[in-house]
Amino acid sequence: MSVITITKENFKQEVMQSDKPVLLDFWAGWCGPCRMLSPVVDAFAEENAGGVKVGKVNVDEQRELASQFQVMSIPTLVVMKNGKVTARQVGVVPKEKIQAMI
Repeated sequence: MSVITITKENFKQEVMQSDKPVLLDFWAGWCGPCRMLSPVVDAFAEENAGGVKVGKVNVDEQRELASQFQVMSIPTLVVMKNGKVTARQVGVVPKEKIQAMI
């Protein structure tokens, strides 16, 4: 499964109604650390296809979602299970750390 672009329009369906854990990557195109983390998140998505849903939220385009999750710094990773936040991490992290969050 590839990475999904999350918007306020598909958030409820893709995240809140998901039957598996969802990893949200809050990012922006101008953010250097976000660009460093992106291939790590993409690799994680490939390796965990079927078990975890991975979505990316562009904070410039989805200010409402960024505000809802109180994202102050990017990149921010948020894990949601059954519609609730279960883990949160700010900054560039290795894939093992992402796996541990799930």
